[in-house]
Amino acid sequence: MMFRSRSSGKRAPHVLLGSLLWMLSLVGIPEFTMALEPQPGTQDPFAELRLEMVERQIRKRGVRHQGVLRAMRDVPRHLFVPEELRDQAYSDYPLSIGSGQTISQPYIVALMTELLDLDGDDRVLEIGTGSGYQAAILSQLTGKVYSIEILDTLAERARATLDQLGYSNVNVRTGDGYEGWPEEAPFDSIVVTAAPPEIPTKLLEQLKVGGKMVVPVGEYLQVQDLLEITKTENGTKERRVAPVLFVPMVEPD
Repeated sequence: MMFRSRSSGKRAPHVLLGSLLWMLSLVGIPEFTMALEPQPGTQDPFAELRLEMVERQIRKRGVRHQGVLRAMRDVPRHLFVPEELRDQAYSDYPLSIGSGQTISQPYIVALMTELLDLDGDDRVLEIGTGSGYQAAILSQLTGKVYSIEILDTLAERARATLDQLGYSNVNVRTGDGYEGWPEEAPFDSIVVTAAPPEIPTKLLEQLKVGGKMVVPVGEYLQVQDLLEITKTENGTKERRVAPVLFVPMVEPD
């Protein structure tokens, strides 16, 4: 059984394909194969699907930031998913990337990116590299992206994909997302792509005054809150954007 969000006048929730992931875990997902195509000089067979994705899934749901829409049109999402799932890469739901993790629904990637309100000189911290797709989108809108992934296999795979596709302003490392990247702090923006049960205080400490953090907060398999947090001189301001369902933010063993 597949569940997906449907377009409406309100912000649509991020829907985790729990049943699909469970079924895939039973049959097994073939090893992710790095086949970065098309080759230079060939036509991108997925370009039309990207345009349709942006128009039907993203623009119609209210995302208006031109830079975000352009990045979603340009970044080849199908190259960030296992080859066996590439025919579903532009569908309106998340996909498994192995290790119990997912690549988020396209709309949610666009929404979270728009909420950050980036400019070309910002330095962004991403917690939860996953496939590397969100980092690639961010790289088109900002000066430098620092991305942390706790699972080494995913970090290595994302790093290789980003490098081969030429996203040179993304720095990926394996580490504990709850600790952030203190030696590179403070950051203009922070985006968290998995759900902690509470707002990580160490990440807030690494955010500039006036900066924004976008993070889903709540327990796994329960409705979570997608929060937009703005750091002020006296603390923070929080805004609940939408109900969401994300995989949990992993803590080290």
